[in-house]
Amino acid sequence: MRRWYVIAAPYLWLLLFFLVPFFIVFKISLSDIATAIPPYIPVLDLSAGLEGIGDFFASLDFENYGFIFSDPLYVNAYFSSIKIAALSTCFTLLVAYPIAYGMARAPKDWQPTLMMLVILPFWTSFLIRVYAWIGILKKEGLLNLLLTSFGIVDEPLTIMNTTAAVYVGIVYSYLPFMILPLYASLEKIKPSLLEAAEDLGCPPWKAFWQVTFPLSFPGVVAGCLLVFIPAVGEFVIPDLLGGSETLMIGKTLWSEFFNNRDWPVSSAVAVVLLLVLVVPIVVFQRQQQRAQEAQQ
Repeated sequence: MRRWYVIAAPYLWLLLFFLVPFFIVFKISLSDIATAIPPYIPVLDLSAGLEGIGDFFASLDFENYGFIFSDPLYVNAYFSSIKIAALSTCFTLLVAYPIAYGMARAPKDWQPTLMMLVILPFWTSFLIRVYAWIGILKKEGLLNLLLTSFGIVDEPLTIMNTTAAVYVGIVYSYLPFMILPLYASLEKIKPSLLEAAEDLGCPPWKAFWQVTFPLSFPGVVAGCLLVFIPAVGEFVIPDLLGGSETLMIGKTLWSEFFNNRDWPVSSAVAVVLLLVLVVPIVVFQRQQQRAQEAQQ
């Protein structure tokens, strides 16, 4: 019974904080907008008992979902969010892999210090860290001041309120989420494997692609998912650093909830976004299962 209690604890947590809120949002997405508080007409009346549940299934209406896929605004917001998140994940991987590789190859005494430096930004509020980039990227900011001082550019660059600023903010904010799983995978690789490859006549660059990178691939997949999934629904970074041309589903969702007060449509947007993010999670789980089966 103790074993069952231990197993039941995470499932109970998942039920309370994921499935129940998801059901509430899904129920609202099937409702109709109304001028009231809350601003929708409920489709499920639990106080009516079985009759209310029967009326719920009899009056199921997926009109809000049809409206989402028929409106170019929402379709473009989904594709734009996926594109920005995917490119940001690639940029983050390119920056994080050398850092994680250097941490894994550093002396053992230095590794805890390097790990602390990676985690150190988490000690500061996420909002403050994003606000700091406003002072760096604006026309009178530190970046343009350095570029003009060294004569690299004649006029200040327009980086703030562009999609490029969103990329910079996402890469900086989610960089530790990519470094940590990469470091965990690279640190487990034994140096003797690379030495054996070199003894067999394998150049260092070829040994990296044939030995190091394949063995670190689970860390690459885990890091990419940890960056891609929250980046798709990101709201703070595109709202503070992006401009009017930066279209992401997080900003669209916020606008529907608080500006238009269209809770049913915004709930449908949130449900579709969740379903989109479930796909990479399932792919990651299958990849992990295959890796475990290959080790056995």
